[in-house]
Amino acid sequence: MSTLNLQQHPENPPVFSKHTITVLLVDDQEIVAEAVRRMLAGEPDIKLEYCQDPTKALDIARKIHPTLILQDLIMPGIDGLTLVKFFRASEATRQIPLIVLSTKEDPETKAEAFARGANDYLVKLPDKVELIARIRYHSNAYITLLERNETYDALLASQAALDRELKQAAAYVRALLPIRLEGDIRTDWEFIPSTSLGGDSFGYHWIDPDHFAMYLLDVCGHGIGAALLSISVINTLRSESLSHVDFRDPGQVLAELNQVFKMENHNDMFFTIWYGVYHKGKNEIIYAGGGHPPAIAITGETPEKAVPVKLAGEGFIIGAMPDKDYPVASFSLKPFTRLYIFSDGIYEVNGCGGKICMAEDFVRIVGDLYKENQAHVKGIIDAMKAWQGKGIFEDDVSLLEIEFT
Repeated sequence: MSTLNLQQHPENPPVFSKHTITVLLVDDQEIVAEAVRRMLAGEPDIKLEYCQDPTKALDIARKIHPTLILQDLIMPGIDGLTLVKFFRASEATRQIPLIVLSTKEDPETKAEAFARGANDYLVKLPDKVELIARIRYHSNAYITLLERNETYDALLASQAALDRELKQAAAYVRALLPIRLEGDIRTDWEFIPSTSLGGDSFGYHWIDPDHFAMYLLDVCGHGIGAALLSISVINTLRSESLSHVDFRDPGQVLAELNQVFKMENHNDMFFTIWYGVYHKGKNEIIYAGGGHPPAIAITGETPEKAVPVKLAGEGFIIGAMPDKDYPVASFSLKPFTRLYIFSDGIYEVNGCGGKICMAEDFVRIVGDLYKENQAHVKGIIDAMKAWQGKGIFEDDVSLLEIEFT
């Protein structure tokens, strides 16, 4: 048995790092390190790490991940400005705030330090209050950046997990769609969800040797919630699991669906549906609608004489108001009859004289396509894409074609 396991959150929730202010001091003079250590001694939330050898500074920074680098400019073994350049060239330290310490207030040295990537410049030894203020200012800005990046990475991971779930669910939804039929009853269809999942679904099956059920529903909204409700309804119809209902009677079926799938019990979601039953012995279709667009029958004594006819159900949407009746209508099949059942996403496109197309427009379009021998599933889909001037529909699109021969 296939099962559908949807999770709206990743299996393992993200764990964010706890960032503390960590200062890496790079200076060859221990006396400077001691002075800085004393300045920060009364700040328990600021941790100081000291590197006396500037040639090891880059490796230490990569290891301890400081939130600020405090670096002297005049040191043996390596030029301070060159070390700034190295810090900025390394991916691990490129964004860490860096304050240059210098023995003099020199505009040209300042300019060069900033050009190499320094964030700030202090003449050593600076005032304690000023040093602490600048450490906090730059570190807090960097910690905010780290937290933003972690949040973004967690969001990407969550989205990737959700995408995996959606793909699994989409495959499940598509697996529920009926196989295409050949023979006395020929079927074809297209299902195009507007997102990874849609609220449309449809099906058909023989109730008994003389009655063939056809149905298409459209749940309000998109995504997992709409798909779950759609799956529940379609499985109910396929398995004929409504109590005390004659599934050969569309009015009974829709009335019971309206009672079983009340909005208040399904996250305020409702759906529309067209449900019809082909009576083989009488050669007629009886049908009812629950707020759904009309089906279209292309029918006539011969294919050449066939014209479009609307099969509109007059019932209210399913789930919104209890105890509603759903009138049943009938349609006698002629020697040639091709039936189209569809969701409103296929015609509610901006292409009818600068406005959104309506059901009446779609009936006319299908009729015109039939005259051009293009009234088949692919031809209709392509025509509506061209009609709106783009290849992507804004809403879910389901189109079911059934031909009786």
